[in-house]
Amino acid sequence: MYSLEISLRYSPFPLSIQKKDFEDVKKIYDEIRDFMNGNNQDSNLIELNCEKVQDKFITVLAKEVISVQIYEKSAVAGGSKRPGFSLDI
Repeated sequence: MYSLEISLRYSPFPLSIQKKDFEDVKKIYDEIRDFMNGNNQDSNLIELNCEKVQDKFITVLAKEVISVQIYEKSAVAGGSKRPGFSLDI
């Protein structure tokens, strides 16, 4: 299971969705990156849905996204450390 996490301007909590296939989550990642670069002006909204929680839908304003990341959610990690950058020494 792969997670895609986005951070929004002025929001302390990231939003995330899960997809089973890397290709699916990478396609969404590329689309969001295009929005962030200003290459995709077709819409002001980004609509996301989750495969893990079937009734989970997220729609955000494209101009409010400040970061996006993909990580693999594995049972081995146990959730002790969040993906991304850490300031812990």
